[in-house]
Amino acid sequence: MIDVNLLEQYNAEILELDKGDIIFDYGSKAQFYFQVKSGEVKMNNFNRDGKEFIQGIFYAGQSFGEPPLFADVNYPAGAETITEAEVYRLPKSNFFELLKTYPEAHFKISEVLASRLYYKAIMASEISSQEPEHRIIRLLDYTKKHIYKLQPDEHFEVDFTRQQIADLTGLRVETVIRACKSLEKKEEIEIKSRKIYR
Repeated sequence: MIDVNLLEQYNAEILELDKGDIIFDYGSKAQFYFQVKSGEVKMNNFNRDGKEFIQGIFYAGQSFGEPPLFADVNYPAGAETITEAEVYRLPKSNFFELLKTYPEAHFKISEVLASRLYYKAIMASEISSQEPEHRIIRLLDYTKKHIYKLQPDEHFEVDFTRQQIADLTGLRVETVIRACKSLEKKEEIEIKSRKIYR
């Protein structure tokens, strides 16, 4: 995302986090730009029944939580670590100064945000109207193409757990398990040693 040398030049600090640490809460004020140095981070919220819905999972080199910085609104979801992680944290004012000085960084942020908006639009449509198998395939294909930058004919090992697939698609874990078995029979995915391949 943003070159780490630029982040350091603009006084980003590195947060060293344990698994399950909260980076920010739902409804809190957006005051920092965050970028993963190592580990995995998820943005999530919960419905009234306490079911988690994962908005996204972010890996080394990816940023998260930027839209509220631009819109000057509170976070619509929380962020927490899935694994031990190191995360760059850059104050909002420094972030905006960096973007003004380095337009290529601003363009990259815009490109990533546009890609995420596209994903949200696709998944909103999928969740409201599509069958579980279709939702899962769309999630896997989006991840393969837009996160890992792989071609359709390249083999892809899915690193989501069944629970994460459920939380990303609005399904129950039991439904995901059944749908994956069906997708395997249809040769849409492979399952080897409990790992999913697309």
